[in-house]
Amino acid sequence: MEKREELYAGKAKSVYTTDDPDKLVMLYRNDTSAFDGKKLAQLDRKGMVNNKFNAFIMDKLEQAGIPTHHEQLLSDQESLVKKLDMLPLECVVRNVAAGSICRRLGVEEGTDLTPPTFEFFLKNDDLGDPMVNESHIRSFGWATEEQVAAMKDLTFKVNDVLKTLFRDGGMLLVDYKLEFGMYKGELVLGDEFSPDGCRLWDVETREKLDKDRFRQDLGDVVESYESVGRRLGLDFDA
Repeated sequence: MEKREELYAGKAKSVYTTDDPDKLVMLYRNDTSAFDGKKLAQLDRKGMVNNKFNAFIMDKLEQAGIPTHHEQLLSDQESLVKKLDMLPLECVVRNVAAGSICRRLGVEEGTDLTPPTFEFFLKNDDLGDPMVNESHIRSFGWATEEQVAAMKDLTFKVNDVLKTLFRDGGMLLVDYKLEFGMYKGELVLGDEFSPDGCRLWDVETREKLDKDRFRQDLGDVVESYESVGRRLGLDFDA
């Protein structure tokens, strides 16, 4: 497998083509951003930690029957993935109120949500990734009704798997976002699952262990990411 030219660069990852038209190389960089790119930093080891963390989670989801784009780790900061035709939507599940839902609805942070909420957001940095509903999705052709149903079903299946996984490690899965794409006619989980794209709290103290440490200047961002992995049995130096 030969890594070729850069296809695009996002806020924290770069994607490269390969000699296989169905496969890409995903490079996890040390770049960190928040508030639509208004806050930026370089954090040592972050690319490596997120790459290995994502591979671990994607393997767990595959074992649970959830199709993902992850193929294999290539190096500390690179993974081989399937090339997906991405849908322009983010799927967000919230088990506990935190972040934007508190600001939008005046809900107290830490409120348990039973059942969990589900929200769609349009992937558009210029618009600030606005929340959209299923009527918008149908009218603008962002996804078919079958794809919408499948995204919701898979997102809640991910919730069932990962809530238990993190709970066993002494953590609450507060919320998370997922992105999906099509691969040879199948809806497949893409992008990444790491502490960059979810909220995780210690189950006893409710200490924040995720990207909110960067957003809120709490410090020890990568150290917290590594502690999350260690609780799950990950050895980042192996």
